[in-house]
Amino acid sequence: MRNLIVALGALLALNAAADCEVKIEVGDALKYSTTEVIANASCKEFTVELIHSGTLPAVAMGHNWVLSADSDVDAIATAGIPMGVAKNYLPDDDDRILAATKIIGGGESTSVSFSLDDLESGTAYAFFCSFPGHTSMMRGVFKIG
Repeated sequence: MRNLIVALGALLALNAAADCEVKIEVGDALKYSTTEVIANASCKEFTVELIHSGTLPAVAMGHNWVLSADSDVDAIATAGIPMGVAKNYLPDDDDRILAATKIIGGGESTSVSFSLDDLESGTAYAFFCSFPGHTSMMRGVFKIG
């Protein structure tokens, strides 16, 4: 019985950790492996790992993961275009960007960790790829649940 209790405790701890991180895969197409991410409200920090399973380099088919209020997505993406791939197609020091990974190409991975404390309940959040032309198709909903 004691072994069962220990095993259940370990499983619960593993599930709690899993609720505080997500792995999202992208490839040489304009699509994330998920269009909705739900972060557990009890997480102190949330981590997104982005994995590019394609073969094309970042300059040709790069992807990133950017979090902002849904209403700010298009303005951030437009402002980021002139910044180029070296700056991840994101404007410098833009407070509307709540979290972001770097642009990665085929065979690469990256991650970003951020606090949920700064996110407000009732606000609609979205994640997107800021590579020019990708935002309209590579977009998803981020919720705290």
